[in-house]
Amino acid sequence: MKGKNVVITGGGSGIGAAVAQAFAEAGAQVTIIGRSAERLRAQGLPYQVADVADEAAVRAAFAAIGPVDILVNNAGQVETGKFAATSLDAWQRMLNVNLTGTFLCSREVVDGMAQRGFGRIVNVASTAALKGYAYVAAYCAAKHGVLGLTRAMALEYAKKGVTVNAVCPGYTETEIIERSVRTLVEKSGRSAEEAKAEFAKSNPQGRLVQPDEVAATVLWLAGSASVNGQAIAVCGGETA
Repeated sequence: MKGKNVVITGGGSGIGAAVAQAFAEAGAQVTIIGRSAERLRAQGLPYQVADVADEAAVRAAFAAIGPVDILVNNAGQVETGKFAATSLDAWQRMLNVNLTGTFLCSREVVDGMAQRGFGRIVNVASTAALKGYAYVAAYCAAKHGVLGLTRAMALEYAKKGVTVNAVCPGYTETEIIERSVRTLVEKSGRSAEEAKAEFAKSNPQGRLVQPDEVAATVLWLAGSASVNGQAIAVCGGETA
């Protein structure tokens, strides 16, 4: 990874922060992108403040960064609720950040990668790209879209030295899970430990995935020239 210019979106916390640190430790030049300057600054790495769903902001951020060798599209959000109660605004928010953001950032870098004959794009999707979950229909639809985009791009750029893959983590110990645990505690009256166990039990290993485990998979994909168009599940066997 030495000398490679790597960009990670959503790099201010959770999986994105773990991925950024893994690449930095491997010797890459890392830039993180996110909406919170405070969170980005706390990582101690070069950063650009941008909303990945904002086309103009994305273009400005990548123009400031320059040529990119490896892009990790990690920025994402999840909102829960009954399908029939999902507003069009909520639906659009899930598509914007999870799918459109991946499209916009990838579009900024992929032709430059192809011209230089080297590029790696890794999209952090979710097991929600591989299966359905109740009460997160918009999120599942967006993540399924990310996987479709991954496969289409992988074929289009296969002969140009560019690979495009997806990593699909199961429930991972991040702030998203912490918020979900708090919500479950409030609604069910369970303890935090019981609520966390409810998420962990979907993993056959009976635990939450750790961010550094996802980061290790991303780093592996970035180092491979032959793995292309794949969805690598990091979930303890949940999707087996």
